[in-house]
Parts: sequence; C-alpha cells; structure tokens
Amino acid sequence: MKCPFCGSPDTQVKDSRPSEDGASIRRRRQCDACGARFTTFERVQLRELIVIKSDGEKELFERDKLLRSLQISLRKRPVEQDHIDRTVNAIVRQLEALGESEIKTAKIGQFVMEALAKIDQVAYVRYASVYKDFREAQDFNEFLETLKPEE
Repeated sequence: MKCPFCGSPDTQVKDSRPSEDGASIRRRRQCDACGARFTTFERVQLRELIVIKSDGEKELFERDKLLRSLQISLRKRPVEQDHIDRTVNAIVRQLEALGESEIKTAKIGQFVMEALAKIDQVAYVRYASVYKDFREAQDFNEFLETLKPEE
C-alpha cells in the first residue's frame, strides 16, 4: 500500500480488525520511509459492476460516489456516519445480489431512494430533487403530495 503522505510503496500493517458491520477489515498502517500512520479499509468485492448512465455511457461502479451522494443528501441531518456507511454497504449488496454485471443508474437511484425514505424524509426529498431533475417549485409540490399519508 502506497503511503498517502510521502508516496513510498513500503508500508507495514500494524493492526487489523473487522469493522463494526463486519463488511470490511480496518487496517492501521505505518510508512517505513516517513513513519506516518494511516488507516485503510478492505472490502469483499464479488464482481466488477459497470454503471450504464442515462446517455448510454458505461463506467466502473464507485462505492465512494454512492457514499458522497448519500452524505450530500444527509448533510446537517441527525444521521450518524456509521448509519450512512451501513446503508451504502446494504445498497452495494443489493446491487451485487441482482447478479448482473451492468446496472443502470436508474436502478441505483431507486435503491438509494428506498433507503433514504426509511432514514430521513428531508434527505429523501433532497435526493429526489436531483434524481428526478426538479426544475421548478411546482415539481417539489407534486412530489411532496405523493408523500402525504392518505386520509
């Protein structure tokens, strides 16, 4: 593992332990060259997932991109980072369980929407505004109407 501080390729693992959710291994490392310490995470990857974007372009699935989109939606909301990490892990497992190597962005968006609806309504609306491409205030009103419980 390359040192993020000095770029040296020689680092040593000082400590390894499973993460709280058991889906990854947390490793403390130390650089032989500069002595800096840093943490890495190792996760099981069942298969390479390819994302098919709406314009037909294909790219490798990036877990960090999914994490960032959830963090943006949940910014300044009362949700712990650990809960966000567990949600990302659950969504990735759902994607892998589909058994397909190519997944459309709409499917990923659907899984994110379902997860956010259970976590936080404000984050759900924030994400929906981008995912559903809201253009005007009326778009928000129409979406919010679908959230109201039936009387």
